[in-house]
Amino acid sequence: MAPHSKARTALTELREDLTGEVFAPDDPGYDEARKVFNAMIDRRPAAIAQCADAEDVVRAVRFARDLDLPVAVRGGGHSVAGMALCDNGLVVDLRRMHEVTVHPAAKAARVQGGATMSHLDRACEPHGLATPGGRVSSTGVGGFVLGGGDGWFSRAFGLASDNLLGVELVTADGRVVEATAEENPELFWALHGGGGNFGIATALTLRLHELPAVSISMTLSTPEYGPQLVATFRDLIEAGPVEAAGGVIYLTGPPEEFVPEHLVGQRLCGALLTYAGPEDRLRKLAEPLLAIPHEVEMVMQLPYAELQCMLDDPPGLRNYWSAEYLTGVPDAFVDAFCALGEAMPVPTGTQHVVWPGGGAIAEGAGDWPLAHRDAPWSVHPFGLWEDPADDGRVREWVRDVRAGVAPWSTGATYLNFIGDEGTDRVAAGLGPENMQRLGRVKREYDPDNVFRFNHNVKPL
Repeated sequence: MAPHSKARTALTELREDLTGEVFAPDDPGYDEARKVFNAMIDRRPAAIAQCADAEDVVRAVRFARDLDLPVAVRGGGHSVAGMALCDNGLVVDLRRMHEVTVHPAAKAARVQGGATMSHLDRACEPHGLATPGGRVSSTGVGGFVLGGGDGWFSRAFGLASDNLLGVELVTADGRVVEATAEENPELFWALHGGGGNFGIATALTLRLHELPAVSISMTLSTPEYGPQLVATFRDLIEAGPVEAAGGVIYLTGPPEEFVPEHLVGQRLCGALLTYAGPEDRLRKLAEPLLAIPHEVEMVMQLPYAELQCMLDDPPGLRNYWSAEYLTGVPDAFVDAFCALGEAMPVPTGTQHVVWPGGGAIAEGAGDWPLAHRDAPWSVHPFGLWEDPADDGRVREWVRDVRAGVAPWSTGATYLNFIGDEGTDRVAAGLGPENMQRLGRVKREYDPDNVFRFNHNVKPL
């Protein structure tokens, strides 16, 4: 760490040079600026640089390097591990950089690094276009895409990273580089799942797809119907078109208008079927699910951006998640999954989800640094709660889910859905051979591992 006088002078210069704003610990607004989605994360950076453009990001990185400060990068701030923050370092906060420029004729969009899925989806919607996005609208586009990006319609359109056409990146030495299939192709490969290891993505160009209609069917049943819902959903998806997706979810009945009062706060099992098409086709497809006894039924056509908001969780709650890719969901798995759903802590915001892969996700297997893309299903224990007194039981339940589904696990995981579970899990998400190649890219673009607050790849 630099002497205090040098640090004070450098901080003053950064404040003067930045178009955006800088927060230090004694500044009004500092505590608000360091809040992230997961309330369990409480870190105190030495400074937070809220950048307005790529030039600001360059200045911020050079400031950090001059003072030998660790650097964390904040896009949406949605990482369950709190990777957007670090203690006693610099946070490069991209939230002011959220512009989305849609090029309808080219079916592409340029997205600044601080945009959320909501910014992207709302900009594309008037054109009847979309790209696979996170299932929560407040998710940051940059972290989501660079980590792979699995969304509702990835079975039809691939992962978000499959639709990545180019990245503007600020490197650890403060350079701005472009990565495309033609320019810096090895870096471009690494950015398809390798996360924020290689620099700060100040802009991403994404391929868009025509999506004129989106429909959903959602039912909520009492938990005794859980096994029937999971098995029926499995059979429907495995025999159905790639335009169909969704998942089966154990949850606590939320205090929403569509939930009967006697079910609020109670354990429920829901089946959400999403469809990239009109309601009449969706309704026909959903018939087996709708035939299962349920307390709540919603079948509708709706804008894609509204679907993306349906499962939004409020910030400020405590979070602990994990995930496992599965070899399949045979009846024995269904029983195990549902038993774990019966053990889920209730009432909390916690969810227990199984959803499908396949389709375009599997077709891209082997092209990019993501392991086991051919896994047909995945399970996602999503711990979400308010009271710190529940920390132990929720985290234990998440670990119990991982252990309980182990007989059907591929051994790999989707890194966007896990916290800090160690280097072996990072290798399980990226693949051992990919880790070697990623390490060589890391050595070229970040040999000092400046960008290490992520699912870290060490330079080789």
